[in-house]
Amino acid sequence: MISNDEALYVAFKAKDTRFDGRFFVGIRSTGIYCRPVCRAKLAKPQNCTFFATAAEAEQAGHRPCLLCRPEIAPSSVTDYSANLASRMAKLLEENCANDESLAEIANQLHYGERHLRRVFANEYHISPVKYLQTCRLLLAKSLLTDTNLPVLDVAMTAGFGSVRRFNDLFKAHYRLTPSALRKQTSADKPKNGDITLALGYRPPYHWKEMLNFFAVRAIKGVEVVKDDAYSRTVRLTNTGSADNDTQQTVGRYVIRNNASKNALLLTVSESLLPALPTVLARVKRQFDLSCDPHAVYETLQQMNDLRPDLCKLGTRLPGCFDAFEMAVRAVLGQQITVKAAGTLTARLVADLGTKVATDVDGLTHVFPSPADISALGDSATESLGKLGIIATRSRTIMELAKLFQSNELFTIAYSNPENVIQKLLAIQGIGSWTAQYVAMRVFGWTDAFLETDFGVKKVLTAYSPKEMLRVAEHWRPWRSYAVVNIWNAL
Repeated sequence: MISNDEALYVAFKAKDTRFDGRFFVGIRSTGIYCRPVCRAKLAKPQNCTFFATAAEAEQAGHRPCLLCRPEIAPSSVTDYSANLASRMAKLLEENCANDESLAEIANQLHYGERHLRRVFANEYHISPVKYLQTCRLLLAKSLLTDTNLPVLDVAMTAGFGSVRRFNDLFKAHYRLTPSALRKQTSADKPKNGDITLALGYRPPYHWKEMLNFFAVRAIKGVEVVKDDAYSRTVRLTNTGSADNDTQQTVGRYVIRNNASKNALLLTVSESLLPALPTVLARVKRQFDLSCDPHAVYETLQQMNDLRPDLCKLGTRLPGCFDAFEMAVRAVLGQQITVKAAGTLTARLVADLGTKVATDVDGLTHVFPSPADISALGDSATESLGKLGIIATRSRTIMELAKLFQSNELFTIAYSNPENVIQKLLAIQGIGSWTAQYVAMRVFGWTDAFLETDFGVKKVLTAYSPKEMLRVAEHWRPWRSYAVVNIWNAL
């Protein structure tokens, strides 16, 4: 539970969107728990208990409100690298449908399992296992509310392993069966096999700026921005633990903004259902849905002393869906224009990408995987050279392919995101700009600053790179957001 109940009740009474996902309110008189923005009749202060997470509220015996739907609240983990417990919570959310053990997660974070349990319990007042269970239950609740998926598919997608276990846990926690919950909901549900889910954010959210950012950098055949929506192809690769076989999941998703609900609406093809939790996690990171815009602006508003409206409340840090794709795109963009980099990337996709059939005009390929690039072997320089990619960048791309195949970068990012930059700098052909850009866009590193970037220098023309670094010291730990605000001002 959270202390300072009086201040939290004031936020709850005001329906303050700044606190959405930051705490939840358990109502003793009804046995439910709500988001701070819930529009139901206001409960009396003496009937309210405040919790840091939905998992803590459920552990106390509360069930989620059907009106405000806690399952679509923005993540409570607003800073991916804030502390060990936060990083662990993020990993549990992203892998809720996997069979990954706590020991395996501890290995990724480079800490002992016992230490992680203690740290997590101290921060969230609940065990990692209970937190994971709530992640699964809330994902299942969202699928039951927003889709027509059979209960079996819901159970498997959310990671329960069996319908019986799913039904028992759901009924024990929410006091009704999955089928009964579905009958109580009235949301419009697509009939064509698509899966549409709402992903909440804290307003304001500059959707147009985000779309413009992706539109300028869209990879032909892989990404499309039109009709106020972003669409892309998806290929996810999983290695089976039993026989080490490799399975691929291919599909597409479309995402739109629902400003009236402070949520993005994500529509994924039915083929992506087996990998839905992974897709959700990556999309949330790509569109920076866990951001606390007021916390960022509180630090960065001083940028407006340099130039009026240079920093805008609600600016997000554009991430990426495919980490290898973004890293290759960054290398191809070294010392050339965004348009020229897009041309080279489009050639790479047309030559080495895999063709896919989609119902979105313009989505025709998935980006080459690390394995696709590695398969070029000794002929890589020649093969990529025919596309207009110079030899030095061809070799760098090959090194990136090897690094991403080993999954080493992700392990480093979970333990200490700053170390990603040092690992990338060790690759020949990657300098400070590329390393920080990848750390920023791929791993959500909030404190990168690109003082040598053309756009940054153009806007901050009165400052030398050293002077810019000195000024930017006051923008920590949100210097990546400062860079995006500067780009948006071009």
